This record gives sequence, C-alpha cells and structure tokens, in this order.
Amino acid sequence: MPRKIYKAEEIVAALRKVDVLTSQGQNVADAIRSIGVSEVTYYRWRQEFGGLKNDQVKRLTDLETENTRLRRAISDLTLDKLILQEAARGNVWSAPSLQGPLGFDVRQFA
Repeated sequence: MPRKIYKAEEIVAALRKVDVLTSQGQNVADAIRSIGVSEVTYYRWRQEFGGLKNDQVKRLTDLETENTRLRRAISDLTLDKLILQEAARGNVWSAPSLQGPLGFDVRQFA
C-alpha cells in the first residue's frame, strides 16, 4: 500500500483537528487514529509544525525552496571557481608545450 505524502497545510489542519478532538474530551490516541496516522507520525509532525499557522507554513516552504535554489547556485559557482583556479595555475589537462604543430603529443614518438 503506497504511503500518502501530506502537504504542510494538510498536516497543520490534521494537528488542529487532533487539538479540537482532545479539547472535546477524546483521548489523544483516539484522536490521532481518527486522522489516520500513527502516533509517531503525529508527534513528529507536532514537533515540526506545532504552533504554526497556514501562512507561516507557506512562508516556511517558500524559504526551504529558496534555500535549496541558493545552495545549488553556490555549489555551481564554487565548482566554476575551482575550475578557473586550476586553469590559472596552469594545471590544464593537456599542456600546450608538449603538443606538436599538428596537435598530437610529441612524447608518444620519443
């Protein structure tokens, strides 16, 4: 049976539903079962999304997306910088001084 992937807004709504059910006198285990997740999942969700509102959750997901995009950009720029540093040091893959006028390596005929 495939696992359902919940959106952050759905998680916040489920946490609110459990809060409402427990405030109405239902015990926590029954309230958790009513939303269809395990207790471990509920407590993990509560730790991550505990006091957030829907607009805060949207902002959190937007920031996580932006953070991922910026990390990718930084890694690309770091790689470009390292390649340019290697080229500036002269550590290129084929040294031009060892190539003959036709572009092949002179050492292979020595």
